[in-house]
Order: sequence, then structure tokens, then C-alpha cells
Amino acid sequence: MRKNVFLFAVFLLLCNALPAQTVSLTFTGRDANNGYVQLSRVVVTNVTRDWQETLYWPDTVLTMTATGIHNAEASGLVSLQLSQNNPNPFNGTTYASLTVGNAGALTVEITDVTGRKVVTQNFASIQQGAHQLRVTLSTAGVYFLTASMNGQVSSVKMVNGGNGGADEIVLNDHVGTQSTACGTHPKNAPKGTTPNPFVPGDQMKYVGYAMVNGSELESSPIAQAQTGSETLILLFTPTQGDGAPCPGAATVTDIDGNVYNTVQVGNQCWMRENLRTTRYADGTTIPMGSTYSYTEPYRYVPNNETGNVAMYGYLYNWAAVMHGASSSVDNPSGILGACPTGWHVPSDAEWTQLIDYVSSQSQYVCGDESTHIAKVLASTTGWNESEIPCAVGNNISANNATGFSALPAGNTSTYGYGAFGSSADFWSATSLGYDFAYGRNIGNVAAFVSRGSADKYYGFSVRCVRD
Repeated sequence: MRKNVFLFAVFLLLCNALPAQTVSLTFTGRDANNGYVQLSRVVVTNVTRDWQETLYWPDTVLTMTATGIHNAEASGLVSLQLSQNNPNPFNGTTYASLTVGNAGALTVEITDVTGRKVVTQNFASIQQGAHQLRVTLSTAGVYFLTASMNGQVSSVKMVNGGNGGADEIVLNDHVGTQSTACGTHPKNAPKGTTPNPFVPGDQMKYVGYAMVNGSELESSPIAQAQTGSETLILLFTPTQGDGAPCPGAATVTDIDGNVYNTVQVGNQCWMRENLRTTRYADGTTIPMGSTYSYTEPYRYVPNNETGNVAMYGYLYNWAAVMHGASSSVDNPSGILGACPTGWHVPSDAEWTQLIDYVSSQSQYVCGDESTHIAKVLASTTGWNESEIPCAVGNNISANNATGFSALPAGNTSTYGYGAFGSSADFWSATSLGYDFAYGRNIGNVAAFVSRGSADKYYGFSVRCVRD
């Protein structure tokens, strides 16, 4: 059966004059032909405030009580905003949302990394509000999509891996966004509310799900700062291979109820997010660490700030990761450890498989050195900047071509919390003697993924692999 995932196209409804006490998020599903698709649920996460809500059909609107919205200027709205295209990387065709604060003439162009103009599209009159751009490219490569209007410029980087048959930019204003009064909902639409706090500008994350041919499929996640009411239209587009949710396992849920996105890279199915469970699959609690130990299991909060857990997960010492299991050099490791049922802690051999696969794909290599693959595994957020060519921190918006989304949660040691924003450290299930175990490190100033060993009392991030 052909698998599909969702692609979000975002339309922002601007509220310019009246005071708004609520912010409404409206969700609907569409296929590639603009046909309606019924969503089974939508997961909304406020990363800044560390809360999560799930809308279940037939609820399609989430209302949040907001503070500090009085007009367009106060809510942080700008006159021109081009959102990151989705999917990215893409295979010939992708979509981007454009928010226009003031009507006028619009120019949209695509250039390649050398600065050569690939296509330019002029629109004589664009109205205030939200619009969708459909971008098609015929040649694989890295490109920049730039919108210019009323003296404002907004640009995003795109990575194309396929042939869409043409080089063009199309304004898709036929998708049918609904016009609503500021702070109100579409007539007769089912509504959901949350008592959780929301402040304009909070970093939000949205993931949708729907049942298609008996299988639950997952949308591409949207992560953005939320400034006002918004309609999110979920479009079905075929997606295969690296960067897509794992076939038959778009998400995995741990014993705490945390839902993790998954990603297929080569022949492996990985969690796209760091583990953040407080309990093992058998219900045993993993204690919070107030000290360090080789033998007692502990978890730690990244950078010692509780608000980091929602995005970065917990840090775990090796005893917590393994839950009493011994070392494994096998592929797969067979070690459940702290992972959800049906998943396992990757062995050193499984990490090697991932790195070897990515290094073997020329589209993932930066420059001429096959080991320079750290950028394609690292997330596009959270990293400290670097001017070193091919380093993770050099132009972080170009990271994450594989979808692995490694985050710089840092680590813990006898020196306390460190390297937050500059280092992603992951445990393996493979021991090196009594005191040490193998792991992998991605640093903001490095172009390669480092294999090494660390004291087992260190707190590192954990990624699980599907059995």
C-alpha cells in the first residue's frame, strides 16, 4: 500500500483593530487535489509553556486564552513573513505560506546557491492576509525562496531532491481559508478550549493524524512562534524514504503518554525526538538525579531548566538507559532499557550503521569529505552559531536533510550541566569495561559525528530504534 504523510500549509488570519482575548487554531485536512480529508486527531504543543493538548474529531478548533494582544503591532505581526517551506527537503514540489500585512505588489523569486535566478514571479496586487505558494523545481539542489513587498524582504532556504517537471511559483489562493472575525470561530465549527497559558510569540508545535486505508498517517510537524489566530490546512502528499515517518509507525507512545515522532533513515526507523520518559515500560520510576552514579539509575533536566524537557527530553546516565541489562554489541541490540515496548536502545553497531549509511549518500555530504555529515543529522533550531565551513552551527537553517533532528541538549558530568546549545550526546547499549560506554557526539563547531566513550555516570540523551 502506498504510504503518505501530511504536509502543513499555514494560513494566518490577521487581527488588526479590535482587542482579541482569544487565539483560535483551526485545523482541516486536504489532499494534493485540494480534496477534504478527515483528521482523527491533532496534537498541539506549547514548547515555551511546556504543555500539550490533543484535539479529537469532530473538534477542529482549539481556543487559547491569550494575554497581550491588542493590535497587529502588539501581537508581533509583520508586514511580510514567508514561512519555512514544507516538506523540506522535498522531491520536486513544496509549499510555503506567506503572510501579508499590507496590500501591494509582490515579487517572489528562487535563486540557487551561486546567486543565479532560477525563476521570478511578479504579482501586481496581493491583498492583506495569508496566502500559499506552490513551488516546483526541476533540478535537485539547494535554493533560496525570497519574497519582496512594500520594501520588506523575507527568505527561506530549500533543499530539493527531485524533478518536479518545471521551475515555477504558483499562488494557491484557491485552498479556501475561511474569513472570520478576530477572536471568533467559523459558524457551527466544533470547538475545543485549553486552560493552559498562552502568550503571543510562544513557540508552538502542531502534528496531525488521519486514518487512511486502515493505517494512521502523520503530518509533517510545524514548529513556529504563534502570534495570532490561524487556520492550518493539512495537505496529503506522497513521501517516501529518508526523512519520512516510519511506515506503520508514524509515532510511538511511552508509558507516560508522551508521543514521539519517528523518522526513517536508510533501513532504520528511529525516534525523531529525544526520550523524555520518567518511567520504564514496566512502570518503574526513573529517579531524578541529585548526584552522580555508575550503578544507580538517574535522569536529569537539560541545563537544569525544567522547561527544556518538552523539546530536549531528559538526560539519562547509562544505568538508567539500560535498566539492569548488560552490554550488547548486536545489531539490533535487543535491549529494551528505557525505551517504549517494541523499541530498543541502539548498540554501537546500530549507530555505526546510521553513520555509514548517511556518509554513503552524496547528497548528505558537505564538501568533499564523506565524514562531513553532522549538519544533515542536526536540527535547525537550538544550536550555537559557528563560522566554520560545514559545521553544524554554520547556517543552521540548512541542517537536518535526513530529518533525524538531533538537538543540542548538552550533558551532565561531575562538573555539572554543560554544553547546552553546542552539543548533542547520545548513549549506545554497548559497554567499554566497567566504567565506560560508547556513544555519539554532534557538536556545533564540528562537521563530523564523533564516536567515543564516556563515563557511565554522565547524563546523555537517548534515541530509541524500532525493533
